[in-house]
Amino acid sequence: MTEKIKLTQFSHGGGCGCKIAPAVLSRIISESALKTIPPELMVGIETSDDAAVYRLNDEQAIVATTDFFTPIVDDPRDFGRIAATNALSDVYAMGGKPIFALAVVGMPLDKLPETVIRDILAGGESICAEAGIPIAGGHSIDVLEPIYGLVGLGVVHPERVKRNSGARDGDVLILGKPLGIGVFSAALKKGLLSVAGYGEMMRWTTKLNVTGARLSQMDGVHAVTDVTGFGLAGHLLEICRGSKLAATVEFDRLPLLDEAVTHVKAGIATGASTRNWAGYGQEVTIGGEEWRQKMVTDPQTSGGLLVACAPECADEVLAAFRADGFDRAAVVGRLGAGTPRVTVI
Repeated sequence: MTEKIKLTQFSHGGGCGCKIAPAVLSRIISESALKTIPPELMVGIETSDDAAVYRLNDEQAIVATTDFFTPIVDDPRDFGRIAATNALSDVYAMGGKPIFALAVVGMPLDKLPETVIRDILAGGESICAEAGIPIAGGHSIDVLEPIYGLVGLGVVHPERVKRNSGARDGDVLILGKPLGIGVFSAALKKGLLSVAGYGEMMRWTTKLNVTGARLSQMDGVHAVTDVTGFGLAGHLLEICRGSKLAATVEFDRLPLLDEAVTHVKAGIATGASTRNWAGYGQEVTIGGEEWRQKMVTDPQTSGGLLVACAPECADEVLAAFRADGFDRAAVVGRLGAGTPRVTVI
């Protein structure tokens, strides 16, 4: 029965493409600032960072995050693996090391067999085992669409937290994973994604961004985030706004998934890409054909780390990525003085 179930048929969107559009989200939380902020809260919602960070003492801070979404693929175990990898990414993006997780589970119990639900959870458990952490609990509800994810908890030294707002004038930008996962998900729903393309999709969406913990030890690394639902341009804009800098990206240096380029040139893209552009396009300049715009706004599920570092540190950062198996990591641009915006050349 598991083989007959297509999980994506139950979801109106998939993966991080389910995120509320950036402009809408900004309006919703515009008046949500904490009235009282304890001094121990090192990172909150002020710069749309990847996770909250709370200082326990001079040596330890807790990194806390949650992430969940509807199916991006049909295979239950693969869905669980992708969702868990994506959720833990925010801990790594802050320079932290995960210590345990809690499961967030919402399932249409009248539509999905228990074996399918069990396979989703098993997929998540396998990724947590790879990360060396337990799933220590969680919460489940009966809902209309399948939802799965994690609350991720980690630790980091307070002086080694990597925020998205610490970039400096002259920093280079390094991207850890190739772009195109959103296009792949759209092609999959249309039955157009090849077997090889699905393999590439699974390779990157289930690869833990463990390099984030290494980056926390590098003084030359000034800012880190992970590229997810708002696409490269959206998450880079968050770095620009928080750091009060402008970014220039060289499109030809971006690592792209080859089959995704083929599909996007044929007009295949997610609705989230359009929503992303509507939300922040006025702060992004990109020339050339429309497919280039679709790639830099493409929502990435479990996407790569985006690093701003001193030029002299770039080789060390690339070496760290390569040591962890991120063979597509590349220098893609630079930050400089100017009004916060992204220019793609």
